[in-house]
Amino acid sequence: MSGTDGAPGEAPRPKADDRPATGPDPAKAPEPEPTPDAGGAPGQGKAAERAVPAVARSRRFPTVTQDTARPEGGGRAIPGAVSTPARQWPMLSVLAATAVGLLTTAVGQARVGCLVIGVALIAAAVMRRVLPSVGMLAVRSRFTDMITYGVLGVAITLLALVMEPGPWLHLPFLESAVRFTVR
Repeated sequence: MSGTDGAPGEAPRPKADDRPATGPDPAKAPEPEPTPDAGGAPGQGKAAERAVPAVARSRRFPTVTQDTARPEGGGRAIPGAVSTPARQWPMLSVLAATAVGLLTTAVGQARVGCLVIGVALIAAAVMRRVLPSVGMLAVRSRFTDMITYGVLGVAITLLALVMEPGPWLHLPFLESAVRFTVR
């Protein structure tokens, strides 16, 4: 290859005797700032863009996703000057209540433990509705999070209330439905 040295695929570099006599020396020019969204690996920056052959750029959207939008509740519950546990208090409170429910279930009080878990999920649905920012408790849209947390919380709570032996809530259709399915 005349006038180049380097690996295949790299941009051609002029030899020392091919450089123009005037102007700044390209070997002593400062390197461009590394930019992670230049299309290549981080650290290649604009040099990676120059190595790509000149192709007419489309005015359409790029085919590769460059960034993703933050979720609706993706902000912090408290400003960034506060420590992380304090910023994520809604999620940590739901996780702590769920851990208490699991421990209560593990020591033999299954009904009470399931009730605590169900109430924690219902509280998560209420916090998602009432608080403007709930940190990592926001997973999807506000409506979807409320429905998901609420339905799961109500289902777990109802199952804990009708749990045998000696259910705390008697549903007349439940006994006949169980007899019909089990036979």
